[in-house]
Amino acid sequence: MSAPHDRARLFCILHIAFCIGLASCASLPKPIALPSDPGTPFSDFAAVHAQLSSACTGVRTLQMEIGLSGRAGNEPLRGRVLAGFERPSSMLLQGVAPFGAPVFILAARDGSATLLLTREDRIIRKAPPEAILGALTGVALDPADLLAVFTGCVVPGPRPTAGRLHAAGIASIEVESVDQGSQRRTATVYLRRNGSQWQLRAAKRDGWQIEYTPGTGSFPQSVRLISTNPDVVVGITAALSQIETNEVLDPKAFIVDEPKNVMPMTVDELRQAGPLRDK
Repeated sequence: MSAPHDRARLFCILHIAFCIGLASCASLPKPIALPSDPGTPFSDFAAVHAQLSSACTGVRTLQMEIGLSGRAGNEPLRGRVLAGFERPSSMLLQGVAPFGAPVFILAARDGSATLLLTREDRIIRKAPPEAILGALTGVALDPADLLAVFTGCVVPGPRPTAGRLHAAGIASIEVESVDQGSQRRTATVYLRRNGSQWQLRAAKRDGWQIEYTPGTGSFPQSVRLISTNPDVVVGITAALSQIETNEVLDPKAFIVDEPKNVMPMTVDELRQAGPLRDK
């Protein structure tokens, strides 16, 4: 896989998965402007956060379809992924091709992931799921974090610690993660007043600005992730549909059924073929 023609072949496989290679000069839409003023105390922040997060904190399992669009590095990225999550750390992602079997299958459980590139018969075994996702898309988040971001919790098991009111009907709430067995995470959640109600609009956390489009139900209609790390140029919108929560999932769903004669590869090899590869 280290030879240039092997990297080019693998890049073509990823092209099929994400339709990379469209109008590379296109620029990323600008992030929405978030308040920078100190604001004033928001006395009801805990009650408001409890109301807004009640749906996402109650999610044990999540199944959905994700329509991806945006950019990673210098490459446009577009594709469709079928996703499944189960707390605390299980994940299944299948890259959907226009026809035939999935282009890739990524399954993770307990901090270990397997990626199968079905068209290439290549496999990565026992790698951190966030490392594989970072190589594929530039979004290096683990399953618990992705579940939290997609459902609007922003961090796993969020607990509000402070709140401020800003101009133009915007409020900010500081949250920290209380998810058992994981490292402490912090984030700032931004809400927008809609009549007498508050809606989740955006968030900031460890290298990301996250922007939300409210849906008609309890979960966002779309989630946009924009890297705030100047060394990682990523802006991806995930349109969420066919959402089902708290269904019983077969534990075997998070295990890749390996075909015969697959060839092992490394995360570094995947990264060199992916959208953030070295030029």
